[in-house]
Amino acid sequence: MTMNNTTLLDVDNISKYYGSGHTQVRAVRNISLQLDAGELVLIMGPSGSGKTTLLSMLGGLLKPSSGRIIIDNIDITDLKESELPNIRSAKIGFVFQAFNLLEALTVEENILFPAQLIPNQLKEAKKRANELINRIGLSKRRDALPATLSGGEKQRVAIAHALINKPPIILADEPTGNLDSQSGQDIMMVLHDIVRDDGCSVIMVTHDPRVEEIANRVLWLEDGSLNDRSENLHDWQHCPVCNMRVDALTAKLNGEFNAQQFVFCSTRCKERFEDNPTAYL
Repeated sequence: MTMNNTTLLDVDNISKYYGSGHTQVRAVRNISLQLDAGELVLIMGPSGSGKTTLLSMLGGLLKPSSGRIIIDNIDITDLKESELPNIRSAKIGFVFQAFNLLEALTVEENILFPAQLIPNQLKEAKKRANELINRIGLSKRRDALPATLSGGEKQRVAIAHALINKPPIILADEPTGNLDSQSGQDIMMVLHDIVRDDGCSVIMVTHDPRVEEIANRVLWLEDGSLNDRSENLHDWQHCPVCNMRVDALTAKLNGEFNAQQFVFCSTRCKERFEDNPTAYL
């Protein structure tokens, strides 16, 4: 994948707190990162680690409690709430696990919908929509409604929907989570090719380890803190209950049974194991 030195996202020491005093919850803790044009970066980690909170802040949907977020040279941290929709429509494309398509609109109409948020762009957007429809392999289904599409087809439409305004950054939240293995792989290659050909960048939250093969970087988020797996030594093991990969070197939940050591991704998994260890061996 061709890289260049254009920084599209600069995150400086952001945190997100809920509540105060002894009841305060720190969902995200002092995270800094940079995203360059042409990068596909994965954020992985156990459930409840702060992934969705982080992605929401990067997308301007949630304000950080501290720190700064700069998107394509625009500091969005102190912008008014009324100013953020314009930034999101022009600078960020969102891809969600649940597709988020409008059921009453056709494939083409769903893809074009975000273009209506940018003045005087609809004519050009219609040309781009046609290109995107051909690119995602749905030229024969441009007039189909979402209810008639497969899961993989819906996610392809969602990706084209995210790309219609040519945003420099794509934020994807579990884009393969509702798809079968083959459809998930197809979607990943669509995103991979978009990064390669268009020079935009993708940050993806995922639990799918297969995605690592096409990523430039894999960041591990746990307890609200971020680690770069490409720069640290890890001892990856599998949680015996849910089979999620856990770094044994930094794992906080450990256990032993019949002289064998185990690591767990969450308190819930550890409790289930302790209730009936033999069920998971």
